[in-house]
Amino acid sequence: MKQHLIAIDLDGTTLNDESKLTTKTIETLRLLDRMGHKVCIITGRPFRNSEDIYKELNIGGPMVNFNGALCHIPYNPDWVPYYHFNLDRDLAFDIFQRQEEFGIDLLCAEGKNEIFASSSNLPNSPFYPLDRQPVHGFTKDELTYNPTALTLFTDVNEQEPIAQKLRQAYGDDIEVRTWGGFLPCLEVVRAGVNKALGVERIAHFYGVNRKNILAFGDEDNDMEMIDYAGHGVALANGIQPLKDIANDVTRYTNDKDGLAKYLQEYFKL
Repeated sequence: MKQHLIAIDLDGTTLNDESKLTTKTIETLRLLDRMGHKVCIITGRPFRNSEDIYKELNIGGPMVNFNGALCHIPYNPDWVPYYHFNLDRDLAFDIFQRQEEFGIDLLCAEGKNEIFASSSNLPNSPFYPLDRQPVHGFTKDELTYNPTALTLFTDVNEQEPIAQKLRQAYGDDIEVRTWGGFLPCLEVVRAGVNKALGVERIAHFYGVNRKNILAFGDEDNDMEMIDYAGHGVALANGIQPLKDIANDVTRYTNDKDGLAKYLQEYFKL
């Protein structure tokens, strides 16, 4: 069988409902890696809270963070296809100044390895492992460079109205996506940035034909990736619009090893 690129979203896809990798998932992905396929994490998460998963999976290789804004091989700064797209700092502060108007409860600017928050009252969640990483204030004195992304927290029912307001205000400059992990939020990145961008870059570098790209996801931020892949697969627990454009849907959810079971059948493992 020709080499495939297997692009895997994390939350709601590769991870179970406790945001963990199961033994079956780890063993399946490692086996595919040993067979010569490229298994790549493609996530909306920053690297800071996906690094542990990358290490636990222990297959190396490239990964994509921030919904496509960062494509890299961790710990290898010389990897040629590396890219890192940033959001304009002035735009970030404009959104910061209009938080109340937009209905945003908490706004965080994400650097590659830093967090800048509009409030010190951060959610008690693995999304912000405060024991590992200091949080800076969202001020011009502290945020001195263009951030990678903005993370916006509000009531889940307010996410879509806020996303619409942001698109109306900054439509040509930003992408606004829903992040449906253990702490639902909105993520804002530079216009034109999405997961498919990273998948395409990785596939081109390794010479993998588009028809040999498998992509797995469950949420709005997986749409472009699933559409781009030669074989896009939505998880059984995924949103209906994603299932509508996918080539296939898993029989099992992320909490029942849906990804691993699908791959075992597809590759006849």
